[in-house]
Amino acid sequence: MSYAWLLERDAAELHLLLAPGHRAPAFNVAHLIVEDVDALHTRCVAAGARIVKALADKDYAMRTFVFADPDGNCIDVGTPD
Repeated sequence: MSYAWLLERDAAELHLLLAPGHRAPAFNVAHLIVEDVDALHTRCVAAGARIVKALADKDYAMRTFVFADPDGNCIDVGTPD
């Protein structure tokens, strides 16, 4: 049995699905633009999230990192320079 949730804040929506037996893919499943990627990175590290790609300035004018959710799904987050 699967369960679904919809999270909303301001103009953003995030649809979540709990699916028993799910296996995370080898690619990033979400790409998010945030106001302060450094603050989010600090919170993720403090919470014990697995950092897949370190916080770095990219040549495409973004500061980004990738973390894995508890199921192993990779989420890419960044802030434009």
